[in-house]
Formats: sequence, C-alpha cells, structure tokens
Amino acid sequence: MSAIARAMTTKFRLALVQLLVSPVKSENLSRVSRLIKDAAGQGAKIVVLPECFNSPYGTNFFREYAEQIPGESSQVLSEVAKECGVYLIGGSIPEDDGGKLYNTCAVFGPDGNLLLKHRKIHLFDIDVPGKIRFQESETLSPGSTFSTFDTPFCKIGVGICYDIRFAELAQIYTKKGCQLLVYPGAFNMTTGPAHWELLQRGRAVDNQVYVATASPARDDKASYTAWGHSSVVSPWGDVVAKADSEETIVYADIDLQYLTEVRQQIPIHTQKRHDLYSVSAVQEC
Repeated sequence: MSAIARAMTTKFRLALVQLLVSPVKSENLSRVSRLIKDAAGQGAKIVVLPECFNSPYGTNFFREYAEQIPGESSQVLSEVAKECGVYLIGGSIPEDDGGKLYNTCAVFGPDGNLLLKHRKIHLFDIDVPGKIRFQESETLSPGSTFSTFDTPFCKIGVGICYDIRFAELAQIYTKKGCQLLVYPGAFNMTTGPAHWELLQRGRAVDNQVYVATASPARDDKASYTAWGHSSVVSPWGDVVAKADSEETIVYADIDLQYLTEVRQQIPIHTQKRHDLYSVSAVQEC
C-alpha cells in the first residue's frame, strides 16, 4: 500500500466480541457468527473473538473439543469473514495437529483466506495457593512463532492471554512495525481484577500502541470463570472502551494519527539507549 493510501485510512472501527461460551460447540459457532455480522453491520473492519470461543476453557475439555485447522470452526470463521468483508481475529480454539494440542488463534482476511495461525507461546501454568491452580502444559504444547499481519490500516501483532504478561513479545511486535496488539484472553476471577487492565495499559504505554483484549463473557456456573471486561487501551494508556462481564460487543474507533502524535510528544522510540540494552528475537519464525 502506498503512503498516500495508508494516510487515507488512519481511522478504523475495531469490534471485540465478548461471547458467553456454551458447552455445545454448534451453539457457540452459530452465536458467534451472528455477533460478527452484527459488528460488521456497525462498521467494524476488524473483529476479534475471545480465547477458547468454541469450547469451555479447561484442560479436561481441550482434547474433546480439539479440531484441525482447517476444520469445522475455522471454516465457519472463514465464511463469515468473507461474507462480512472483515479481518477476523478468531480468538482461539484447541487445535489438534498430529496428536499434539495447541491453543491457537486463526486470523482470516476479508476474502476468507487464512492469514496466519498463532499458537499460544507462553502456557498458562500458575499456582496461587488458596485461589487458583491451572496447568495448560498438562495437555497443551507451546507455539514458537511470532504472529503479525498487515491490513490497509496498520500492522497487527497477535498474542493469546498469558502472552500479554511477557513484555518482550510486545516490544518485538512493536519493533516489527505493529501499531495494534491483540490478545484474546480468559483471565480468571483471581488474576482478572488484579492484572487484566494493568497489563493492557502497561503494554500500551511501554510501546505506544493500541492494545485490545477479547474475553469470554462471565459464566458463574462454568468450571473456569472468566473475568470478562474485554477492553481497548490507547497509546496514552487510556481505556477507551470496556465491557462489563456479560455477553456484548465492544467497539472502539482506532485513530492512528493520535498514535503518531503520542509518539511525537514523548519520543521514546528514538530515545532508547541501544548502546546499552536491546530486546531482540532469537529466531525469526
């Protein structure tokens, strides 16, 4: 895309679908398709789904609900992305690849083509005594690729949930030219109130980028209760859009000219002391 054409697309609408996930996969696929169409009808050019949108979140569910990509869920996403003419960041699903399971986000273009698969790099293995213990590594394998893609609006970097805790990943994406970082996630009732918004604002301010997170809606009857609060944070660190805990669609108008102004006002990207320190990728994947 030429500089002139890109200058004409400095604003676009982003939509985050905060889906109430059912144990019935077909219901999840049907409802999420309707919500994507609703978002496109409201002018969204990029639509984001939550982590594990097609199945309950839990190590005892991953193998039961796992699919290959392409497969049933990814085919539905491909078709609705093409029908609506949107970029669709497909949250994540449990992916089966040769018997190994991954927590995988598939991204589709407005033509329905698969642009990339992001496999969650950092597995969610935590133990907070008396509150929560969760070990994704009991069933899942980690991904090992960086995931960025270009749109007519900006370059976008993708992580999944726990990936947001690792500042280096966001820094590498920013060095690659990303202006929007997207993290489908399912923080819980312990880590959600404590760190969900804090981490988003931290990644946004550290890198002077927009950060968007899409969570499942809260289901107090589920074995794993998601915090909800899907959000969009500006390069200044302001929360510009945020859901509560129920099923909804969050909209935010992303302004890349504002991002440029923030970087001009506080020029951290040109003030880094590369003679003293650096963050770099060990391998290009």
